[in-house]
Amino acid sequence: MTTPNELRLLPWSGPGDKPCYLSTDNPDGYMSRLADSIEAVQLSTASELLEDVSQALDNQDTSLDEMRCLVNELTGVLRNVFRVATSRGHLRATSDPRESAY
Repeated sequence: MTTPNELRLLPWSGPGDKPCYLSTDNPDGYMSRLADSIEAVQLSTASELLEDVSQALDNQDTSLDEMRCLVNELTGVLRNVFRVATSRGHLRATSDPRESAY
């Protein structure tokens, strides 16, 4: 069984937008692989949206409504990327004791 500091922050929220955690000793288990897959999709989506936003900013014909929509999407994607970064930071720190010293 894992200790509380070894819980993995999952890339989705629970009821009430509360964080979800995974407690497992098996990084190759079904839920770990599912979380890895969802994180990969979230990061890929962020990359694609970043390109769309860059193009919209370069296009003077982009409407205010289109920009608002892009900013709204960007906010959600940034939230996901932040959650992935936080999760991976925690995983790295618990897998390598030297990391917690920094």
